[in-house]
Amino acid sequence: MSSIEEWTKEEAKRAFLFDRWGAGYFDVNPKGNLCVHPNKDPKNGIDINDVIEEMKEQKIAFPAVIRFQDVLRSRVIDLNETFKDAIEEAEYPGSYTAVYPIKVNQMREVVEEILEAGKPYNMGLEAGSKAELMSVLAYNRNPEALTILNGYKDNDYLRLALLGRKVGRKVLVVIEKMTELERLLDLSEKYEVSPLIGLRTKLSIKCAGKWADSGGERAKFGLSTTELIKAVEILKEREFLDCAKLLHFHLGSQITDIRNVKDAICEGARVYSKLVKMGVPLDYMDVGGGLGVDYDGTHSTNESSINYGNKEYASDVVDGIKQICEDENVPCPNIVSESGRAITAHHSCVITKVIGSIKTAQTDFETSEVEGEHILVTNIREAVEDLNKENFNEVYNDAKKIKDDAINAFKLGVIDLEEKAKIETLYWQATQKIDEMIDQIEFPSDDLSNLQDSLTSQYLCNFSVFQSAADSWAIGQLLPIMPVKRLNEKPNVWCSIADITCDSDGKIDNFIDLEEEAKNIPLHDLNPDEDYHVGIFLTGAYQDVMGDMHNLFGRLNEVHVYKDGDDGDFYIEEVIPGGKIKDVLMTMQYSPEFLSYRVKRIVDKEIADGKIRPREGVKWVDFYDSCLEEYTYLKT
Repeated sequence: MSSIEEWTKEEAKRAFLFDRWGAGYFDVNPKGNLCVHPNKDPKNGIDINDVIEEMKEQKIAFPAVIRFQDVLRSRVIDLNETFKDAIEEAEYPGSYTAVYPIKVNQMREVVEEILEAGKPYNMGLEAGSKAELMSVLAYNRNPEALTILNGYKDNDYLRLALLGRKVGRKVLVVIEKMTELERLLDLSEKYEVSPLIGLRTKLSIKCAGKWADSGGERAKFGLSTTELIKAVEILKEREFLDCAKLLHFHLGSQITDIRNVKDAICEGARVYSKLVKMGVPLDYMDVGGGLGVDYDGTHSTNESSINYGNKEYASDVVDGIKQICEDENVPCPNIVSESGRAITAHHSCVITKVIGSIKTAQTDFETSEVEGEHILVTNIREAVEDLNKENFNEVYNDAKKIKDDAINAFKLGVIDLEEKAKIETLYWQATQKIDEMIDQIEFPSDDLSNLQDSLTSQYLCNFSVFQSAADSWAIGQLLPIMPVKRLNEKPNVWCSIADITCDSDGKIDNFIDLEEEAKNIPLHDLNPDEDYHVGIFLTGAYQDVMGDMHNLFGRLNEVHVYKDGDDGDFYIEEVIPGGKIKDVLMTMQYSPEFLSYRVKRIVDKEIADGKIRPREGVKWVDFYDSCLEEYTYLKT
């Protein structure tokens, strides 16, 4: 193990950029541990490693999700207060209402926390399916809060919306296609309920990035200009025009460039103004979601970043709407936004333990010369012995050629397995020495650059990418990853992250960097007598609820952490157990009881045949039954 080299906080910031993607919530304390500042107060930091130790004492197994609920509350307050300030500064005559789209994270505890924090602001909820609507109807009990209903709707969905109106809630049905409007009006007449109607328009502007197809004229949802006018005519004909209260549009998720927001507000406000002039009594303008998160900390228009903050976003929305409405001489609407990602991302992280390393370069095989060895072995040994700073490029090319020749020779039976192992070992010994010399070259060749990547390790972590970082695998979303302690020591291992699934895609090999995405991340040597935990951050939006059960790895254990006073103390308020093996088996329609019965029958037959002693057989069956109650992840 190499000697420990001290590291400053500034060096840690440059390596992991937590001061940039962390939005003021993360820092390194004097012990070298990553900490969370729930209210962005630098004097009040919760040491994440202390939370991990507390979880160990409570026998909570890793991997696990840690939710810092105070961060979630802070994000709710920050969004609402930022819009409030923007409205006051612009002397805007309307109000602002935040609506949380629960698709971003439908976990009950998350929704409850958001509603509680948003109560002073009459914060509402948005649903996009019948199942989501059923939860929203039960939880959005504030009669002043909005309930926005998006997505395609059948008659039951529409009837549930009318139920919300029956019990005095401000439930706004956003019309996505013309047939929904006719059915909503028919049901409203049948049940004698006055609906609140929103009209969703397709804007011409289309953003860049991963979710570009969410907006534009070919967007999946919304009405064209022609359909919008036709909808107004239908409302007039059927005497429901007074029910049209909201204009809705949506640019897409994770808007990276503030200029797209400005353009959309200009077009959307113009549509609103023209509808008002047509006699549509709109009260609200819903600018949809899209308020982004700076995942990579570059403050740019990269797909995993944004070039603006909440303050600029709110000011541009408010100022843009006001300017167009004054130009059109129509009343300014009350503003609604559906920002979910920006509210939830920061409060949740996944903590996983590194359980080993996978090294490509194996250099500990005996390579001493033996009588009668093949010339390929001799040649590569001599090349390694002659290696120096002047000839390392030439030696690398020679060693690579010998290694390739050795593979072909082995296939043809010319060399044996031990000789092949010696050649591979000598090759990796050479490349490790060459790697130390590459730094003296200002512009190394592509081959030498690729060599450095091939020498890095993979740290094996006890988690599933498919369950806990789904977007990282599915769409190449960058998520901040870093160790949670030893940040006062310089990392000395460049590596990627591998999970414990038996899938070659179960890895993370794209990491944040100020200049361009990095294929490796700096971590520390593993100490055999010390646990080493790595955190995957900004997972509160989508990652918590989108994971699949590849290899039948289930949901993670989860803890909810609250600050306790102003001195960094905390307490674990709730523990949500993760999936047990029996739970994931039941999801796939296996009966744990029947599985246990089948295994018992198999063991009983072996006992009857005299191959297993009865006492031993009982223990094996008991062991099988106990495993059904275990966490799906590895015991470490």
